[in-house]
Amino acid sequence: MALFEHPLVPAGAVEPAAGDTGRMLQMITGYWVTQVVRTAAELRLADHLHPDGATPAEVAAAESLAPQATFRFLRACASLGLAECEDGERFTATPLLRTLRTDQPDSLRDLALYGGTASHWVPWGNLAEAIRTGTPQAEATLGAPFFDWLTGQPHEAGVFTAAMAAMTHGLARQLADVIDLKGARTAVDVGGAGGNFIHTLMLRDPELTGLVLDLPHVGADAEASAERLGVADRFTFVGGDFFESVPTADVHLLKFVLHDWDDDSGVRILRNCRDALTPGGRVLVAELIVDETGTPGLPPLMDLNMMTLSTGRERSLAEFENLFRRAGLKLETTSSSASLVSVLEAVPA
Repeated sequence: MALFEHPLVPAGAVEPAAGDTGRMLQMITGYWVTQVVRTAAELRLADHLHPDGATPAEVAAAESLAPQATFRFLRACASLGLAECEDGERFTATPLLRTLRTDQPDSLRDLALYGGTASHWVPWGNLAEAIRTGTPQAEATLGAPFFDWLTGQPHEAGVFTAAMAAMTHGLARQLADVIDLKGARTAVDVGGAGGNFIHTLMLRDPELTGLVLDLPHVGADAEASAERLGVADRFTFVGGDFFESVPTADVHLLKFVLHDWDDDSGVRILRNCRDALTPGGRVLVAELIVDETGTPGLPPLMDLNMMTLSTGRERSLAEFENLFRRAGLKLETTSSSASLVSVLEAVPA
């Protein structure tokens, strides 16, 4: 299943509980499932439960775990559809659990690990305070604003970076399907981290020169990825700050950048992109779009995530149009991808 392919729904049991009471119980205990999945990822359970299965003792030996506790954990995984146990002794991975394998290109393991880290988990515990005050809770719970805190926590920063790369890996192809870069010779992935998005576009267009603008510490990963994919001769990493300036290019790409920031900051980023466009250039923004109130799905919940962690937000189409207008841009087209993420194309007004 592709990332963001289906709306987010409460998890908790393989078979939905009946009625509103059962559904509410699923919601109340949903965080248990998050930590089960995170723990399965941390313990590489999908790797250990090979096609022939493994006993709790074998899994415990491989990961230095307590055998009885391992059995209890595997039993819980089986109740969630992550594992199967037909003979009462050997557990095998289901296709659902195999999405966490470490050897799969589209593995969701890094995202599962990030979902239970302190940088994500702890601020969410202060959601009510975020609503009372209208302020993000990373500083209140972690001691510093979200991105500032990550800079002082190398391990958590690594988990976050890996999770963002995992999210981009599958999503990049879906976005590339609806992006037409015909006529563009240079494109900058603004805030593009490891470069997966721009590298995907470069692989589809052998004439495209790609750049990533991001903080210097992610440059090595981006350059290594370009080398591995055979596009290093057309790729450049630029260490910098998109609040200060953006390299000149025919196209500026902003994937999940604007949702990290408040409106004034978003306008500043967009204005820098506009000022650095070549004649006839355009800005492509890839984001979730919040639909009418009451529409089921991920965007309103992701909006709470941004409200809790940062000054950012998810936006409606009208709110994006307002950002573009303030930055001296106008919305030309909106394209839906196979995921829930849309591509908004804007040009200088």
